Amino acid sequence: MIAIIDYGMGNLKSVYQAISEVNNALQHKQEIIITADKAKIDSADKIIFPGQGAMPDCMQEIEKLNLKQTIINAAKNKPFLGICLGFQMLFTHSQEGNVDGLNIFAGKVVRFENNASEKLKIPHMGWNNIYINQQNAAAKILFNNVENSTRYYFVHSYYVVPDDQNIIAATCNYGKDFACAIAKDNIFATQFHPEKSSASGLQIIENFLKF
Repeated sequence: MIAIIDYGMGNLKSVYQAISEVNNALQHKQEIIITADKAKIDSADKIIFPGQGAMPDCMQEIEKLNLKQTIINAAKNKPFLGICLGFQMLFTHSQEGNVDGLNIFAGKVVRFENNASEKLKIPHMGWNNIYINQQNAAAKILFNNVENSTRYYFVHSYYVVPDDQNIIAATCNYGKDFACAIAKDNIFATQFHPEKSSASGLQIIENFLKF
């Protein structure tokens, strides 16, 4: 069973549709549920952790639903895919609202800095190339059958700075290089939206479902 965690802030419809599309094409299909039920999350085989909006609001809803420890336990024990804010919340602290995350990985979430010379538009929105870290063994699982410099869809104003650079699965350049995906052991997460990234995004979802 695949559990998509519902804490009221994720782009659940498009995530569910993308997961279902890939799942229906697989030989060994899995049940997919959208849930905030701790028991169902605990019993699921795989976890999808989406998010959109502002990180303080997301963390507040997770705390309100008493899901924090459930999510941390799931990330320790089973295949886990974080998407967008579900990526950022895995880290220690965010500048956005000066809020603590889940601290599954040490690191901070910081805002893109705009300046006159670069004229960056914030948020970073649209399609951009990603560059796979070939030294990360888990990245090869996440990006199996994905070519380097493939374009994915982004919408974000903040980016992750992991303390451990070895967990970085891919980078993207927007004024500067930043970590746009991480992979370690059973945990995978992307700043970009695979569910909105056409065939290349569906490939990542397929890789995760087959993991």
